[in-house]
Amino acid sequence: MVKSAPSPIASRKPSKLEGIKENSNFLREPVATEILEDTTHFTENAVQLLKYHGSYQQDNRDNRTKGQEKDYQFMLRTKNPGGLVPQQLYLALDKLADEYGNHTLRVTTRQGFQMHGILKKNLKTAIATIVKNLGTTLGACGDINRNVMAPPAPFKNRPEYQYAWEYAQNIADLLSAQTGAYYEIWLDGEKAISAEENPEVKAARQRNGNGTIIHNNEEPIYGTHYMPRKFKICVTVPGDNSVDLYSQDLTLIVITNKKKQLEGFNIFAGGGLGRTHGKEETFARLADPIGYVAKDDVYDIVKAIVATQRDYGDRTDRRHARLKYLINDWGVDKFRTQVEEYFGKPVEAFKPLPEFKYHDFLGWNEQGDGKLFLGISIDNGRIKDEGSFQLKTALREIVEQFNLPIRLTPNHNLIFYDIEPDSKQAIQDILSRHGVGDDPSKIEPLVRYAMACPALPTCGLAITESERAIPGILERIRALLDKIGLQNEHFVVRMTGCPNGCARPYLAELGFVGSAPESYQLWLGGSPNQTRLAQPYIEKLHHNDFESFLEPIFVYFKKSRKSKESFGDFCDRVGFDAIREFTATYDSQTADSANKSRHRVNLKKEVYSKLKEVAQSEGKPMTQLVTEALEAYFQNLS
Repeated sequence: MVKSAPSPIASRKPSKLEGIKENSNFLREPVATEILEDTTHFTENAVQLLKYHGSYQQDNRDNRTKGQEKDYQFMLRTKNPGGLVPQQLYLALDKLADEYGNHTLRVTTRQGFQMHGILKKNLKTAIATIVKNLGTTLGACGDINRNVMAPPAPFKNRPEYQYAWEYAQNIADLLSAQTGAYYEIWLDGEKAISAEENPEVKAARQRNGNGTIIHNNEEPIYGTHYMPRKFKICVTVPGDNSVDLYSQDLTLIVITNKKKQLEGFNIFAGGGLGRTHGKEETFARLADPIGYVAKDDVYDIVKAIVATQRDYGDRTDRRHARLKYLINDWGVDKFRTQVEEYFGKPVEAFKPLPEFKYHDFLGWNEQGDGKLFLGISIDNGRIKDEGSFQLKTALREIVEQFNLPIRLTPNHNLIFYDIEPDSKQAIQDILSRHGVGDDPSKIEPLVRYAMACPALPTCGLAITESERAIPGILERIRALLDKIGLQNEHFVVRMTGCPNGCARPYLAELGFVGSAPESYQLWLGGSPNQTRLAQPYIEKLHHNDFESFLEPIFVYFKKSRKSKESFGDFCDRVGFDAIREFTATYDSQTADSANKSRHRVNLKKEVYSKLKEVAQSEGKPMTQLVTEALEAYFQNLS
């Protein structure tokens, strides 16, 4: 793939959005004026600034009618460092979703919540309610530091996890927008009641550090123009890649001594997944190791890296504006040298790290202090009530009855923690009564490790379906695997409706990226632990052709894999040339006749419908249920 840099920045004008930011009076206008107007939507300039306040203007594309105004509505996104959601905030969001939204909440892949379907006339009430209930939407979107991620596991006997939570919150505070616009517009100037800011963070924000801050400016770190593009940070611990650490602009790895005391942080920088179809100068990129800093220097190194991107990032071409392009163009050594200028001293050598693994922390777990935590799988992050599946009601009842804190996970699931052991049965009863499982072993593995973005009908960037399509696609993949004798196989599948990569498909073993209506670019070869980039295998694959296209690839995997080799590792090892050579000569009819275990049995429609319903409720493939039932039947005969 060609990765050519655009023309020199000095010869080009800043993008239009830079002017919008400059003339906004620190994110105030024209949002402050237009929120008071009796209209259904904002102007384009206001829409761009509204993102910094945590909202995207959207329209329901299912309701578009030629000649009529769009069905305008707004998505609100919360910012929850480390995924923390206080009980009071959760109940407020649950109620807002019913009163002003589309009756659902969606957990994001950055550990926040999204609420869809809010009308402009209700936007101010919704944001004010969130703030008054210990939440915020400020900086959840826009050219600014986004939500700071951290592993969601509440291990009380593993201090490194507590450090990750602490510093995720502190760095989020350090890089929070300082403009008064947010409270002026949404709370009529009333400052929210919040915890006292860490004095170290407050001091670090004002500390100059060789040009890291802008004096006499309402935004001392960001300045008048904020960042060239969005900026994403995570804090994690050695070995824990629940946060997709390689996809972040900046990643900090907690380093402790033998006594489990915090010593400092390893630093990665330059990850990012957004790209544009047909623009080879845009690309997904993994973060590079930069070095190590002692804990007392962590805020200054964060500021130095942010300042480097702020001052040298591309403000002319937004497709080339992320930190990954600056590091790609400069090289790691030049980037490190510039960071050290702002930092005021050399960065230390990177500390050795163990191999990173993916963890989802689902099910019941000990948290190390005698209490329990429970990870609940949420398909595509969508919290809803639908038929006998009453997830939204179940979660609300648990919060109301047990007053439990919540951590959202980077794979859009949810964790309740600080659970007294004698409350376990009552919580299980609530979940069971509402059709919600708490045993991850009963979840179809393809579903358990899959992610999809919302896409249609609300996202304006979506080219094709994602969240609404992936359940059926996973079912088809499972049927295909069963057909060719890979009943026990599973891998990481991720899908997005456009190439922006919000569900991080470029790190999946099998990634679907919307490329045309009803068609997807197919990516193969990521690792099960999301530590290696996948690569594009085909540019446009219609969803009706998935089975015929994937079958020979899966058959080749079955025939030529090494012992216990994952699908992603196999694709990376053998390479695309070998896969294409095999698939070019694959004869599905010959393969079918050779597959002695493949037989067809017709079922009545009502029996099939019941089978499908039970399979979904128990998280098992339909083939497995039928096999178990028949084995039990034959046993009874004998």
